[in-house]
Amino acid sequence: MDFIKSIAIAASGLRAQAGRMRVIAENIANADSTSHSAGADPYRRKIPTFRSEVDRTLDARVVALGPLRTDQSAFTTKYQPGHPAADSSGHVKYPNVNPLIEMTDMREAQRSYEANINVISSTRRMLQRTIDILKA
Repeated sequence: MDFIKSIAIAASGLRAQAGRMRVIAENIANADSTSHSAGADPYRRKIPTFRSEVDRTLDARVVALGPLRTDQSAFTTKYQPGHPAADSSGHVKYPNVNPLIEMTDMREAQRSYEANINVISSTRRMLQRTIDILKA
């Protein structure tokens, strides 16, 4: 078993999931924001993607955060005629971010992150046991 390769693959998963959590946190932070001008579009939810890459130094496939896509679903609107971002009919557009979905995605990313940490920890323990056997 190639210990360095398995650690590098798990580390790429850690980086990808950390990037995913940053995007989700940005979505949650902007869930209630409105546009800066009347009738303009507010923040649009971002969707992280992943891509497979080849690490030529290790000759291994690793994962990386891919390009961010924007969610094209409709904005929610509320009738608030006194709001500075209200359009001519008094409706204010709010982001297409559902905090419940974002929290579910965050939990999934956290579990994937923890799984990659467990792979690294297990690999380090196996490597330490191998060194201990060789010392004996």
